[in-house]
Amino acid sequence: MIIPQQISDAGLVGAGGAGFPTHVKLSNPSEILVVNAAECEPLLHKDKEILRHFLPDVILGLENAKKCIQAEKVVIGLKEKYADLVAYVQGQLPPGMDVAPLKDVYPSGDEFILVYETLGRVIPPGGLPSQVGAVVMNVETAYNLGQAMRNIPVTEKFLTVAGAVEHPVTLRVPIGCTLAQCVAAAGGANIENPVYLVGGPMMGYLEDSPQSACVTKTTGGIILLPQNHPLVVKMQRSWQEISRIARSACDQCSFCTELCPRNLLGHPIEPHKAMRSLLFADALVPGTQFCSGCNLCSRYSCPEGLDPRNVCQANRRKWQESGEKWENPWFRKNRASLMMRNRQTPIPKLIQRLGLASYENHGPLDWEKSDSFSVPAVEIAWKQHIGAPCRPLIKEGDWVERGMKIGEPTGLGAAIHASISGRVAKITENCVRIEKDNQPKE
Repeated sequence: MIIPQQISDAGLVGAGGAGFPTHVKLSNPSEILVVNAAECEPLLHKDKEILRHFLPDVILGLENAKKCIQAEKVVIGLKEKYADLVAYVQGQLPPGMDVAPLKDVYPSGDEFILVYETLGRVIPPGGLPSQVGAVVMNVETAYNLGQAMRNIPVTEKFLTVAGAVEHPVTLRVPIGCTLAQCVAAAGGANIENPVYLVGGPMMGYLEDSPQSACVTKTTGGIILLPQNHPLVVKMQRSWQEISRIARSACDQCSFCTELCPRNLLGHPIEPHKAMRSLLFADALVPGTQFCSGCNLCSRYSCPEGLDPRNVCQANRRKWQESGEKWENPWFRKNRASLMMRNRQTPIPKLIQRLGLASYENHGPLDWEKSDSFSVPAVEIAWKQHIGAPCRPLIKEGDWVERGMKIGEPTGLGAAIHASISGRVAKITENCVRIEKDNQPKE
């Protein structure tokens, strides 16, 4: 069995979220390992493709994770609409592992929702899955763990390239290549001057410098959209615009609250009250600190097209800065069983609401493009995880081989490895640039 230090040395972090170090997550015993294969962000498909093409590696990683946390079983949350994939995965799983079919709703990939849908357990407001006996792991993280058991560190990333591109695909690329290089491998953009949305359309961000911005261990997708797309226009609003429009247009219909996934779990988050608080400059709204940032209220629920999510997040920061605590933040502990089923948001309706229905909603793994993907240089960030940046182990002019450890964590974090063989051209506070060279100098 691989040990936590080996997991850290292999560079494993959560590949589907904020980059929490995997060795820390697997350091404490837990009853059940829940695998997040929900992939509820529209147009993204890389987790399904990993299961379809690399299931033995995923299972190897899950077997080790199960041993690490001494879990009794492993449950894989996978959408039931992919019936062929569900059947394939279920047929290959060893004893102690099972598939939990999920509805095609958003945000089924949120770990709070995923734990409820797979185990029927509600994580307390502001809590962790461990409080209900669970550890949640992403599919790609499990794959990386399987690789680590073969002494292969994290040097590559799976991601989907979609939207206004010639050929929507899932690719396996070296960490540190540029976003623009990934788009070129998908046939390039089919519109002029596209906007790069990194991550999903619900929780992603707009990248202003795609020619230089690089892939990290947590990059899950690249979606190209036109400059005037409604989603892009909304994401480009300043806080001043968001708050001004909300103060003038919010009619307190409370749809944002009624459809809020965390509220449906019984958590005390009520976005309409955060919107109301904009009328009172210093108002603190209890419950905003439990906002997951899923963006459902802003991108789907609000009939006025307002932005409750950013209002909640702004109030959340105020609440955290105040230092005040909420001793018993439960809203209604039985709300999930009463309201969840008939208020979930179907992905097809979400895609329509986001203005994405005209784009192809598939992204098969392209083996040929992935295997032939080659770049002259990479720029690898020292910080690709929660915690402090890694400390360089190399210096400018050094020759490095692919897979060589080039950075180690100084606290919470995971190691960084060279994703290509070449010479270290430049080291900065933020990253290292490695350029391909014919051979190492004697």
